Amino acid sequence: LTMTIEDIIRLAREAGMPEWLQEDWFAGPFDSFALRFANLVAAAEREACAVIAFNAKTYIEAAEAIRARGQDD
Repeated sequence: LTMTIEDIIRLAREAGMPEWLQEDWFAGPFDSFALRFANLVAAAEREACAVIAFNAKTYIEAAEAIRARGQDD
């Protein structure tokens, strides 16, 4: 499962990306870049979560560790 351009636009809006920048970023030459970039980020996060799950003693420990990712940001 990969992210769609609609998913990326929704997340960009949630992150506070200005409307004028969305128009530039997600139209024309940047839309394929944005899609590839978002899918690379998602793949890296899936791999990081897989490592946590593999090293966890229980599924509860894994779930807690995965949910805690990024909480310090």
